[in-house]
Amino acid sequence: MKRVIATLLLFSAPAQAQVSSTAAPVANSSGSVTNQAVQVVPGKGFTYQYGNFSCQGTSLTINPFISTTTGWAEPYEAYYNEPVYDTRADEDGNLLNPGNVLFYRPIRTGQKTNYSINGGITATISIPLDRAHIKSCHRAAEKQVALLEQQLADKRLNHEMARLKNCAELLQKGISFHPKSPYAGICADVVLSNPPGTLPPHTHSIPTSVKTVETSAAQKRTQP
Repeated sequence: MKRVIATLLLFSAPAQAQVSSTAAPVANSSGSVTNQAVQVVPGKGFTYQYGNFSCQGTSLTINPFISTTTGWAEPYEAYYNEPVYDTRADEDGNLLNPGNVLFYRPIRTGQKTNYSINGGITATISIPLDRAHIKSCHRAAEKQVALLEQQLADKRLNHEMARLKNCAELLQKGISFHPKSPYAGICADVVLSNPPGTLPPHTHSIPTSVKTVETSAAQKRTQP
């Protein structure tokens, strides 16, 4: 019976435990991350127009860029005042003036405005996949350019022939620009000559000799 009571008292008695805890150091870090992205938007490629059709070839597009960022905090406080308390104590270690502030010392916060400037270059290369079509377009473009040059030569010939005809007709009539006129050079290279089958007005000198004169006088005397 005694053993049962002792066992009950053992389990029913309050237990006392000694617990010691040590605070582990805690490190806190803070920061900010700014993500910047540059978007490259492909635009329309270079197109070369030849008359009624156009050709497009390989193109290289280079785009330089500059980006800036600015970061700051509001309200801005460069310093804050930290209280310095009275730590004087008596012989037993009790503070004499608990909570008494002796003075405030300024502490720099480290708050600042951040600036950043970033630059770079983006490049885009556009290559047509249908090379056979591009080559055919280039051949057609060469023929179109040759045709345009021939048309220009024909128009130039018509212009020069009309200028020659009009200048010649005016020169035959004795009409021309004044030598100091700014348009005198229009007909400066036109040369007026006699048309085929016509003779210009001219005179000839007839040579005579003494024998011919005496023969003519004798013939006049012998005539009745």
